[in-house]
Order: sequence, then structure tokens, then C-alpha cells
Amino acid sequence: MNHISLDQIEQYAFEKKEFILAEDVLGKVSESFHFLTDFSTDKIIYGINTGFGPMAQYRIESDKLNQLQYNLIRSHSSGTGKPLNETYARSVMVARLNSFLQASSGISTGVIQQLVLFLNKGIVPEIFEHGSVGASGDLVQLSHLGLNLIGEGYVYEAGIRTKTAEVLAKKGLEPLRMELRDGLGLINGTSCMTGIAAVNLIYAKRLFQWAIAASSMLNEIVEAFDDSFSKELNAVKHHKGQQLVAQQMRDFVAGSRLIRSREELFKDDTAMQRKEFDRKIQEYYSIRCVPQILGPILDTIHYAQEVVENELNSANDNPVVSIEANNVFHGGNFHGDYISLEMDKVKIVLTKLSMLAERQLNFLMNSKLNGKFPPFLNAGTWGLNFGFQGIQFTATSTTAENQALSGSVYVHSIPNNNDNQDIVSMGTNSAVLARQVLENSFQVMAIHIMAICQAIDLLHTEEMDKLSPNAKSVYKQIREKAYFIKEDKPQAENIAAVCDYIKENPFKL
Repeated sequence: MNHISLDQIEQYAFEKKEFILAEDVLGKVSESFHFLTDFSTDKIIYGINTGFGPMAQYRIESDKLNQLQYNLIRSHSSGTGKPLNETYARSVMVARLNSFLQASSGISTGVIQQLVLFLNKGIVPEIFEHGSVGASGDLVQLSHLGLNLIGEGYVYEAGIRTKTAEVLAKKGLEPLRMELRDGLGLINGTSCMTGIAAVNLIYAKRLFQWAIAASSMLNEIVEAFDDSFSKELNAVKHHKGQQLVAQQMRDFVAGSRLIRSREELFKDDTAMQRKEFDRKIQEYYSIRCVPQILGPILDTIHYAQEVVENELNSANDNPVVSIEANNVFHGGNFHGDYISLEMDKVKIVLTKLSMLAERQLNFLMNSKLNGKFPPFLNAGTWGLNFGFQGIQFTATSTTAENQALSGSVYVHSIPNNNDNQDIVSMGTNSAVLARQVLENSFQVMAIHIMAICQAIDLLHTEEMDKLSPNAKSVYKQIREKAYFIKEDKPQAENIAAVCDYIKENPFKL
């Protein structure tokens, strides 16, 4: 069976790598199709010679079977909202294609070949974000994909919305001619929510690495003690994510001469004679508890990746063809609960990540808290100039929106379809909202990293020289997108530039 990973989704969806079918895969798909063709000649099989959903009790006459598949696609092409961008839409296509390559769906090889052509020819289907309840599959969104494959509706080529028929004609391609259960096979699966979830996770992993960078740099510029991310402290808390975060922070600050060792305080012969210390002997939680806060976020992302990759490599439609068992099995593999729950969890932890960044930002804004930098990192004249005061409002507001969006979608089932779908997953809604929280979190992180670079510019020269090589690298990258703020100037474009940069350029130690 064909197996695909999140790394491969990144190659196909982001990098637009050519999708090459393995030599034997079409043979297995064809075998499944012909088995189902023969098997259904004298049996009632859902979606081949019956109606759909609550109308499945109606048998369809043999001369109407092909029209049934077209009717299904056209009637369910009813999405609303914004269309998915090219990266997300390509991921959805790869997810549906790989599900078919498990050779358990009974679809024709023509469907496989048409999907591959769309991917490799740069034809982007128009798939709307709203429409799926996440059970019986992503019926509405995948119907729009199916509509494009049969040459109808609109697609995007080089970012331009064009009638599908015109694009296919220009490229010398024929519309897909559906057979047997191709229409139902195309729409009866979890591939829209899964494709969105896969891209969300790729971006979430990038965001997480920038959170490590930001938290580590903050520890440096405030000259924090090193024991909060020490191996010894974190080893006694038996969570893999926490220990990995601590390790990554140690790796990041390697070479820093600003991080303080706890031994310095222990060896201070005058410490026991003092009644008050100039600096806190323990940092605020947003600085000191980074491994404990980011650790469960990392664990959640890792587990979500496992679930999404399982779904990517599953046959998730209905019915399922089993040549080995010489049978066709009806059930509910189209139900999207796995993706729905994971996207809820990812949405929650990304909100917490944005909350940590916002609190770290607030620490830098408040001179009474950090005791080192001017209010709002203001490099101009206090009262006349405002530094990061206006920018902080945006980070706080966006974090608050994340908190409002973090309610569970997984538990918000609404019966529909004449109560045939009496409990549903809302998985695509969960994935779409997680995407919004992710976008918001990048915006908050962009502002936070800009503030950290502003703080670095306010350090003394000898302090800047003591930064770790990684901190200097991040500083250099961000300074190519946003400048040091002294005079008051609009910052919306700078924030957008930094946000785009950190989204598309993962930081690597």
C-alpha cells in the first residue's frame, strides 16, 4: 500500500514536487475496481445501485447508475466562504489520492490519473472552507474537487480563477468520465479535513521552533539563570516534551555569555549577609517555566502528527472493498472524529503558545517587571514617542481572539440529513478554526520577536557581543524584515513581513 508522511505532504503541497505513481499501484486499484464491478452485478451495494444517505432505500435502475454519480457531485457542490489557498488545496488532493491508493475504495483508475494530472499540471481546485459536517466524509468540499475533475466549476491557475473547462482545454486534458461509484468515492471521505490538518501541523511545527527561539532569546537578554532549562531539573519530570524543550533551549543558548549559572549565586560570599537582592533570584513564570508550558504543546503536536499520518494512509470512505475477504463492507470510516479531536487539541495548545508569547512580550513592555528596558522598549523621547505601545495592543487583541476560538468543535455535533447523520464530527470546522488560531499565533509571535530584537538593540554593545550565535542569527534575519524603532512610524507592513517570513522559513538549530 502507498504510504505518505507529513514530510511528503510538505514536498507535494508546499514545494509542488511532482507526484509519481509507483509502477504497481494502478494495477491494485484496477483490481479493486473490477472486483467491485463484478461483485455488484447481482447485489445491492450502497452508492452503486441505491440512492444516498436517507434515500439509500431506493434502488436505482441500471440505465441511471452513471447519471447518479454525476448528480451526487453536482448536488453537493454547495460550499461557501473563502476557497482554500493553493497549499491547502494541494494537500487535500494528495490526501484524497493517497486514500484511493490503498486500493480499498473500488474507484476507477481514471480518478487516480486525473488527480495526478491536476497536481502535476498546477491546476488548483476551488474548494470552499465551509460545508462539511465531517461525517459521510467531507461531502461538500470534496464534491467541489470532484466537480473540477469532471471539467465543471472553477479552478485556479497561477492564482487566477478560471472556468475548469477552459483550463483543461488549454492543457489538452479531458474531463474525468466517472464510472461505477467514482462520484461517491470522491466525496465520501475525510480528505479535506485531513489535508487541512496536515498543513496546519507543518506550520504548527514551524511556529513551535520560533517559540523556542523567542523564549531562549528572552532568557538571554534578561540574563536568566540556566537551571530552569537544565537537564537535571527537567529529568525528574517524566514528560518527553518537557525534556525535549529544555534540551532545545540548552542547544539554542549554547555559546551565550549572558545566561547566568546558579553557581554564581551559590558562590557569592556576600549573599547570606544581604537582606535584599538587586535582581530576582527566580524569573517570572513566562521565562522560568518554558519547558513545562511548551512541553505539552510539543507532545500534542507529535501525537496529532501520528493521527493525521494514520488518516492520510487509511481508506476512509464507504463502503470498503476487500478482495482478500471477497466482500464489500459497509460502515463509517468516513467519520472524522480522529481529526476533529486532534485539531481541537492543536487549537488549544497553539492558543496557549500565543498566550506565553503575549506574556513574554508584556514582560518586555513593562519596565517595572523587567527592570532593564525603558517602557514599551521606547528608544525615543518618553511621552512624545511610543515605542511598542501600539504594537502590543495588536498582540493582546489577537491572543484574546485565540482564546475565544478555543472552544471545542469536536463536541458540537448537530444531527442533519433527516437524522441519518445523527452524530457527526465537525472535523473540517475544527481544522479550519485551528488554521485561524495558527495564523493568529504567527502574528503574535511576529510582534514578540520584533520586540525581542528591539530589546537587543537597546542592550549595551558588550552585552550584544555576548549573545549566543543562534540569537545573533535570528536577530540578523528579523532585521532584514523590520527595522529598529526610534521615531514613530506605521508598523503594519513590518509585522506582516515578519509574520510571512517566520511562516515560510522554519528556524533550525
